[in-house]
Amino acid sequence: MEFNIAVLGGDGIGPEVTDQGVRALEAVGRAFGHSFNLSYGDIGGISIDKHGIPLPDDTRGLLDANDAVLFGAVGGPKWDSPDAKVRPEMGLLDMRAHMGVFANIRPVKVYPQLAESSVLKPNIINGVDLVVVRELTGGLYYAEPRGRRETPNGIIAEDTMRYTEGEIERVVRVGFELARGRRKKLTSVDKANVLECSRLWRTVATRLGEEYPDVELEHVLVDACAMQLIQAPASYDVIVAENTFGDILSDEASVLAASMGLLPSASLAGVPVAGQRSGGLYEPIHGTAPDIAGKGIANPTGSILSVALMVRYSLGLTEEGAAIERAVDNVLEQNARTADIVTEGTERVSTVEMGDRIVVAIESGN
Repeated sequence: MEFNIAVLGGDGIGPEVTDQGVRALEAVGRAFGHSFNLSYGDIGGISIDKHGIPLPDDTRGLLDANDAVLFGAVGGPKWDSPDAKVRPEMGLLDMRAHMGVFANIRPVKVYPQLAESSVLKPNIINGVDLVVVRELTGGLYYAEPRGRRETPNGIIAEDTMRYTEGEIERVVRVGFELARGRRKKLTSVDKANVLECSRLWRTVATRLGEEYPDVELEHVLVDACAMQLIQAPASYDVIVAENTFGDILSDEASVLAASMGLLPSASLAGVPVAGQRSGGLYEPIHGTAPDIAGKGIANPTGSILSVALMVRYSLGLTEEGAAIERAVDNVLEQNARTADIVTEGTERVSTVEMGDRIVVAIESGN
């Protein structure tokens, strides 16, 4: 089969890890007989430097012309001035809005080989394999009114949390569908004891649960969920939450693994259906890490596993996605480690060397 993929490396370590994601994708092509046509574009800080804006029209065009987007990261100290009129992150938000993606999917898996590298005790994180589904387009980050204004009593800042019934239903449905294909448990997170938005969220989730009698639905307040993610993370299967809560909880959940460099994400505009093609945005969760950019020590695994999500969710290639994940498992089993996860008795490898080994494992089927 033939596919068209847009590649947007962005800033910091984004291009370095995305390069290895591309190599994994090309290895899938060789192993399974697929063809991937790649188109490259600028986004974020590098785009501001070159074009004056964080998402130029040429890149925007790539979003429409390709089957999926593989993205690195945007931002860095160079563009962090509080007086800046344009910021790299605006490019990411604009891209999400342009693509219509509303559900961010973040799998968090604790590899047994890396349990000793986690900040938590192995007996706490043993068996952790969960997914956080975060709503991306509503809530405090987008709703109006927002801003700051002068008053006789000082400056007032305000943000608005707003959700419609439809916005809640579509992302909660993604959570149910993912849970149905996993261990059949969905945790809906809210703050229904305080917030009207959360009361609507709980009402919609409860009603939608009637369509999924095979999935266990539980409602958990966000503060309780935050505690349980540290105390008993293996009890979770799929967690679904609104934008702000999901942002915080998904970052907290990432700490369960040995490194953020291991973790992928997918942002989708609909419910993923096995074997069907649909668009999506795929990126590792670690950010630009400007302190290690250009040193060749970044962990490319999160980008490579994002490619696994891409071929599964956007290209309909289930077997190929599993092949990438097996390759990562096997390379970790062989004790290859980038700087963020190296421990005594393991072999430290560079960004490219980790990519080399995963590519070989994909092509050999190991």
